[in-house]
Amino acid sequence: MAKYSDIKGFTVQTVSSDPVASGLAGASWSSTPSLNTARIDMSSGGTTTAGIVAGGYDGEGYPSGYTGLTETWNGSAWTETGDMNSGRTTHGFGTSTALIAGAGNRGVSSPPTAPGYQNLVESWNGSAWTEVAEYNSNLSARGTAGQSGTAGIVFGGITPSSGGSPNSIVTENWNGSSWTEVNDLNTARYNLATNAGTYTSAVGVGGQFPSPPTDGTAVESWDGTNWTEVSELNTARNQMGGSGTGNTSLLVFGGNPGVKANTESWDGSSWTERNDLATARKNNGGLGTSATNAIYAGGQDATTYTAVSEEFSPAGATESLQVEGQLYFNSTTNTFKETLKDAGAGAWASIASGNTARRVASGVGTSVSDGMVIAGYPEENEVETWNGSSWTEVAEVNTGRGSAGASSNSPSSSALFFGGDVRPGSPAFSALNESWNGSAWTEVGDLPAAINGNAGAGVSNTSALSFGGSLPSKTGATKHWDGSSWTEGGTIATARYYLSGVGTTTAALAINGFRTSPSSAILKFVEEYDGSSWSAISDTNSGHTFAGASGTTTSAMVFGGEGPSYPGGAMAQSENWNGTAWTEVADLSAANLSPAGFGGSGISCISSFGNTPGGLLATAEEFSAGLSNKTITAS
Repeated sequence: MAKYSDIKGFTVQTVSSDPVASGLAGASWSSTPSLNTARIDMSSGGTTTAGIVAGGYDGEGYPSGYTGLTETWNGSAWTETGDMNSGRTTHGFGTSTALIAGAGNRGVSSPPTAPGYQNLVESWNGSAWTEVAEYNSNLSARGTAGQSGTAGIVFGGITPSSGGSPNSIVTENWNGSSWTEVNDLNTARYNLATNAGTYTSAVGVGGQFPSPPTDGTAVESWDGTNWTEVSELNTARNQMGGSGTGNTSLLVFGGNPGVKANTESWDGSSWTERNDLATARKNNGGLGTSATNAIYAGGQDATTYTAVSEEFSPAGATESLQVEGQLYFNSTTNTFKETLKDAGAGAWASIASGNTARRVASGVGTSVSDGMVIAGYPEENEVETWNGSSWTEVAEVNTGRGSAGASSNSPSSSALFFGGDVRPGSPAFSALNESWNGSAWTEVGDLPAAINGNAGAGVSNTSALSFGGSLPSKTGATKHWDGSSWTEGGTIATARYYLSGVGTTTAALAINGFRTSPSSAILKFVEEYDGSSWSAISDTNSGHTFAGASGTTTSAMVFGGEGPSYPGGAMAQSENWNGTAWTEVADLSAANLSPAGFGGSGISCISSFGNTPGGLLATAEEFSAGLSNKTITAS
């Protein structure tokens, strides 16, 4: 419970309802600049500040009306860019620089009374379209989910047989190079909502059903493996746009029959009506990766195809209250409250992929807008920085290696990279230590001994810890770097390697890891460092090795890695540390054997690169926690 001293000196706002709860309720649609070309049935992807629409039908007849026109959105204007190779109606998923646009219809007559279905798929890289692997099934009007150009699903749809009337239950998964059929929907349908989550956390919303032909309210939730029927929409419809983080946070809007303005939000258990669109529309997808911010551009209104664009966002006064740590007084309930980031309400969402796929790379940085991923296998020297929207290759390390320690607060200006394994499969442990000054890497004082699988903590290239690892036998040794030399520190009670580390030189966590004996070699153990000695704290719920991690001794996250089926048991599990206990939170969108993590807390972090049993990864995801309210009671 909070004491008076905890809130003394703060400005406390008085409101009639909780700001977090009312944020979505008070959100509304407002006009934004229109598309350059009015049209329907486009692929769409990206965010409300960096989005894209592609393809569609503009009403000009066959074949000219089926367009490949692409427009990108920068938060203030739409710009025409390169056309698709094949003009058609289409559906897709991804980002403004990595979009997948699949299948669709280009008609076979003028007017286009008979469908001309295609299973063509094209990939957008930010400047050009390339044809990639086709769907396994020739279907149109499918639901889509995915916030990356290398990871998404399509589901349901309509087949070309019998005049296009039969509906599909087929679900297909995209891994960046091929499509794989996975478990089917429970109920066949087409014209489902698009952009409804990620490829491991999605919602199949509404649609048109075959027997008898109806517009549906039925909803199914996808967990990466199976579809489960959940609570139905309030308003039956099809051909909706969507935006959201996954199967617990989603917004859908517009639709058919007729044209709809209805907007509904999904919280994982129920649907709630929100403020309507200003212009009722159907036949298009949405932009956005959250349930509180979205854009709906184009489509078909009551009379014609339209270029109208609208943005859904929280009301100004309410939005200003949605700040972590803000105190307020609820005059309705007569309670003092505080807005807090709730890890349990958070989710992972795909972000832009890196340039060079690699595994067991080192991730550093205490911000989701200033991070770095260093080296990794196979024998890569490459280093990439993250600025919150894109990856940039910078100067390479002098010696490429993986499973090494690293430290940095702001990688744009300083970092340290130490230890590691130079040759995967034929280990050559390294004592090398390289310092980054924002433009180049310089070899500085080596570790006392060659080591790999060590963890790092610290805030710069002059203050770092290296702990755990293999010499080649497992060790609990801790070394302090002061900018010129390494000195001995306290010893970890449970020697281990391939562990994760977070924190500073005086407040760090050694998380999980691997030991060769006894049994249960993948550990759940966590130890905390106070600058001189280590002490055991609460175990994680699952054992992780080669895992990504981010945070401090009071707010941390561990995610992915290898599980108890070592070797090769890829994990998607994420766990949050609040200073007292570990709690399982939303899984990674995709299991990852060796993600590089950074971000600086347990409620805001990035998982990047890594591998699966099938190959190396360049993909990345960001975890964002939602706001919740905490009642402050008098002590």
